[in-house]
Amino acid sequence: MTEGNFVDYVKIHVTSGKGGQGSAHLRREKFVPKGGPDGGDGGRGGHIIVKANKNRWTLYHLKFKRHFRAEHGMAGGKQTSTGADGDDVYIEVPLGTVIKDTDKDVVLKELMEDGEEFIVAKGGKGGLGNSHFKSSTNQTPRYAQPGLPGEEANITLEMKVLADVGLVGFPNAGKSTLLSVITAAKPKIANYEFTTLKPNLGIVEYRDYQTFVMADIPGIIEGAAEGRGLGHYFLRHIERNSTLLFLIPADAPDIYKQYEILLDELRRYNPELLDKDRLVAISKSDMLDAELKAEMKAELDPQFQEVNYLFISSVAQQGLMELKDTLWGMLNEQPAH
Repeated sequence: MTEGNFVDYVKIHVTSGKGGQGSAHLRREKFVPKGGPDGGDGGRGGHIIVKANKNRWTLYHLKFKRHFRAEHGMAGGKQTSTGADGDDVYIEVPLGTVIKDTDKDVVLKELMEDGEEFIVAKGGKGGLGNSHFKSSTNQTPRYAQPGLPGEEANITLEMKVLADVGLVGFPNAGKSTLLSVITAAKPKIANYEFTTLKPNLGIVEYRDYQTFVMADIPGIIEGAAEGRGLGHYFLRHIERNSTLLFLIPADAPDIYKQYEILLDELRRYNPELLDKDRLVAISKSDMLDAELKAEMKAELDPQFQEVNYLFISSVAQQGLMELKDTLWGMLNEQPAH
């Protein structure tokens, strides 16, 4: 999926259908010269419904269609026949999409399961026909209800990436390179900060044809919790990952300090993020010889007591199978191979 096709935030305008007019028809037949009221009810206006679809990965299909309008209900007919309901309009979205009322800035619903639906604009109720208003004192009412108007709303659809593993790291830590090597994703890769402006999803192929999903998310910087850089845009996507893979380059001035800064940003944004499983991968480790690696291990072992770490190199493809084994074990709560 190219970066331009990954649309995770759209604003749309929705208008449901109005209800059909009730009928004020009076029964007139050859042998029934003074038949009573037989006007039917109007049909309901069409709803606007947002529906989760597990086969959708992005909101790209909504990028160029911002207005959705449902059909009006049909008017009631004679012989108490009810008018047809207006057709509902379905807007399909990926799992993990948050529906917000744009004007009030409130969350209406979060769709997490395939097929889950939420009505964002209800169709107007159809008007009652004159047959409902017949009484002993008014046997031929010549009036019926009009249909109720539909609803109109501005809606924001905001997608939080659903992935098994979320890559966390400073810009230029090698996240895009890792994703391109262990998945079929083709993220933009360059040696400067903020190459990744939108999340990239990739399917990691594991042993015995098993797979899991990894997301490369825009790089975090100090102050992201306050919205600096790509701040909230980045952190919003991390909420949906079950395991966090911290990527820190081997040439970082202080590896553990970088890990603590990243952890602190997550804590300040949402403390619940710290409940997720964590793994640290020290990238670009092909530049380390055995002696230097041993020195680093002696320094890092006392620091990384609460979280596992391992050395990898995406370019030299070192330690990648061990990384997959470890992640698979964490995702499935079983020991790695």
